[in-house]
Parts: sequence; C-alpha cells; structure tokens
Amino acid sequence: MNRIGTGPLRVVQWATGNIGSRSLRAVVEHPLLTLAGLYVHTPDKAGRDAGELCGLDATGVTATHDIGDILSLGADCVLYMPRACDVDEVCRILASGTNIVTTRGEFHHPPSMDPDVRKRVADACEQGGASIHSTGSSPGFITEAVPLVLASIQRRLDALTIHEFADLSPRDSPGLLFDVMGFGLAPEEFDEQRLAHVRDSFGPSLSLVAEALSLPVDAIEASGEFATARRRTTIAAGTLEPGTVAAQRMTVAALRGGRPLLRFVATWYCTTDIDPSWDVRDTGWHLSVEGDAPLEIDMRFPVPLERLGSLSPNYTANRAVNAVPSVCAAAPGIVTTLDLPLFTATLA
Repeated sequence: MNRIGTGPLRVVQWATGNIGSRSLRAVVEHPLLTLAGLYVHTPDKAGRDAGELCGLDATGVTATHDIGDILSLGADCVLYMPRACDVDEVCRILASGTNIVTTRGEFHHPPSMDPDVRKRVADACEQGGASIHSTGSSPGFITEAVPLVLASIQRRLDALTIHEFADLSPRDSPGLLFDVMGFGLAPEEFDEQRLAHVRDSFGPSLSLVAEALSLPVDAIEASGEFATARRRTTIAAGTLEPGTVAAQRMTVAALRGGRPLLRFVATWYCTTDIDPSWDVRDTGWHLSVEGDAPLEIDMRFPVPLERLGSLSPNYTANRAVNAVPSVCAAAPGIVTTLDLPLFTATLA
C-alpha cells in the first residue's frame, strides 16, 4: 500500500536472473531499503539464502517458489523482473496492497496497453491502494528521462532521435544471436513479429514523451534493415560467413503530421566490416535534437568492451531500485515517468 513514512521500505525481489541478481544486491546494500523476501522461478533456488544468490554474505532471507509466501509478507514493494509478464501475478500482488516497480515494459504508457489488461491492472491497484511503474535503461532512462530533460531547453522541437549502438561480438550467446536474432543467416525481410515486438517495446515511451510536450503523435511505425559481413568473421558466439547478416537496424518512429517527430533507432552489430557501410559507433547512445536549441549528445560506456557485459545489468537494475521510494509514495494506479518526481540514487 502506498505510504509516506519513516523507516526502511520493505522490498521483495522477484526473480534472480541477470538483472534481478543485480537488483537484489542493490536492495541488500541500500541504506533506506530492507529485503523482506525473495521469489525465485526455479525450484533448485528455493530455500537458499538471498545473499548466496547475489554474491553477498548471508542475509537471513530465504528464497521461495510460492507466491503465497510473498503475498503474506505485506511488503511495501516488489521489484518484479521475470522473463515474461504474468498479468495474474501482477494483479494479485497489487490487490494485496504491495506496490510494483518492474523492468518489464508493459506499463510505460497506459493508453498503449491492451484495454482489458489496463482495466484489470487498474482495478487491482484500486483494490490494494497500490501502484505499478515500468522503468529501466532502454526503454526508460534513455527513451523517457533523458529526452524530457533535453526537451526542457527547447521552445520548438522539430525532431528528436535516439540512436542505440550495441557491439554483440563479445557476447557468447549462440542461441540468442543466431537462433533468435538471425545473425549469420541469409538476409531476408524482417519478421513482422520482431518488428511488432520492438514497436511495442519502445513505442509507448515515445508516445509518453510526445504527450509530455503536448505534441501527441498520430501513429507509431517500425521498420528494419540488414547489413552483411564482407568476409568470414569469428565472434564469441560463432562464425559469420560472407554475405550473411552481421548487423541490423531497427527503427521505431512516432509520427506527427506524417513525419517522424520522435525516433528510436537500434543498431546491433557483430562487426563493423559490413555491406552496406553504416555509421556504426561504439556501444552506447547518441541523441540528436532538432529545434531552436539543437543538440548532439554522445553517451558512451567508459569500460573495455570485454568488461561491459559484467556492468551493463546495473544500468537497468539501478534505475528500478532508485524508483522504489517514489513509487511507494505515489497515488495508486499505473504510474509513468510523468507521474513521478525526479528521483536520484540514495548512496549513504
């Protein structure tokens, strides 16, 4: 249940995957949060101490595989970070009076949600007097928090484009790169399901920013293109043959008056030696603002590429953890970046 009060907020970590284990560690070490519980999906993790599952000393909090155990805690907030969103789970947590901060992307922009799902979640929030908020690094930080700050010095915004670059060559995940993302295959048209997934992931953030600027968009469109390897290339996940997919670019555009007002462009690549030649930059973000106060901004990760994999989960997990106090203090409902005050880290 939403509250403003003294004493540490009691937080449950839901799932201990790549992001969840970082979030769990952050909660244990946080000066204003107390770990109240831990939910795990795999039975072999149940019964283990939370500290063991995130590389810390014993906490005295034991992981459970039973949602009933979590609901009985009466915690202030659940950090909900499963691989897939279960609306039934979400509604049970909210109806019990526990707030949710999630790195799942389903709740960034309520008008973009399926109407039936939105109503179910909103009703659960009302029943429990609780709130739910989606955030993370991308979408979240780079598609909402940063664009809103950049727009604060504009009086006329013509266009804002967010470029995301990711060098996947050191990622040793053959199943993801080759089987799911299609690297190393002959180039074909983009699968509509993949385009729909990207549109649904990033479109709501763009719509949210447009509404904040009083420039609502007419449509959200997604498109994609490939570039191929010029020569045989070995990466951590395997080998790319010449002429096979080595880079892909996905664009989500928020259209107003028939032209892109806001765009998110993701360029994911396994080598820079590609055909056709693209403007491929180091892993990070580049933002371009066109208006009466134009801006070009680079945001890079100042660590060697081989170390980035060990640090990148922090960018998503930390923002979610930092949002907990603001979400717990918010009015009940599906709350967005626009509903919350500016929040920062509590480091001491």
